[in-house]
Amino acid sequence: MTSFGRLETRYGWLSFPGFLRYYAMMHALVYVLQAFRPDIGALLEFDRNRILSGEVWRLATFLFSSSGTAGVGMLGILILFFMVMIAFLMNDALEAAWGVFKTSLFHYCGILGLIIANFLFPKAMEGSGFLVYATSFLAFATIHPRHEFLMFLILPVQVRFLAMLQAGIMLLSAFSNWLLLPFYLLGCANYILWAGIPALRGTARVIESTQRRRRYESNKDSHDQAFHSCVLCDRTELTDPGLEFRVGADGREYCSDHLPEPPTRPAP
Repeated sequence: MTSFGRLETRYGWLSFPGFLRYYAMMHALVYVLQAFRPDIGALLEFDRNRILSGEVWRLATFLFSSSGTAGVGMLGILILFFMVMIAFLMNDALEAAWGVFKTSLFHYCGILGLIIANFLFPKAMEGSGFLVYATSFLAFATIHPRHEFLMFLILPVQVRFLAMLQAGIMLLSAFSNWLLLPFYLLGCANYILWAGIPALRGTARVIESTQRRRRYESNKDSHDQAFHSCVLCDRTELTDPGLEFRVGADGREYCSDHLPEPPTRPAP
């Protein structure tokens, strides 16, 4: 039984089927509420001092506080719609690959990393709750790299290229502000542990297996080369296993059928 299997036996009650689905729907709900209460984001955002003063709900609500970042309008609604649809797709794919329990722990670890990061760094990162989608997307792309999305509903693009683009944008933003690098490391720790390191190990095993197969084929080819060969008929011990070979007086190798007779010495 794997380590996750043993954990599930003891802590299976932590499983949350469809976690990312509900997470996306909570974003949609807060987005709708912000249409009527534009200041609701300030009531939900991460605020270290207020949390320590007793407003502990912000430890959960900060994940949804930036739902209206795209603005309340047609573009914002479209972005929200596609975000929810992709979240549903990623949720089902991750649960099918990992199981509900492991997928739930993956999300819990990501959220815990965000809470720790927001506590440790001088200023809470606005919109950090979207890193839950980012890590889920990276994990989805790692497991199903050739899955295709229709960009602009026309152009098919494999998800691995979109994940590379997302990772590149995150790295560029981290290099522009070095504080973001440790923040991203904490916020993406779930991806690193659940998908990144296993993927690197799998790649290393594939490379090692490929090299081992090449060595085997090379040795096999060398073993298949004949050691004996008749200079006259080109027969070898591989083509005629029962054939005997001898070296003639001229230093060349002959089969027993073509071995030249030794020269006779004249009688004294």
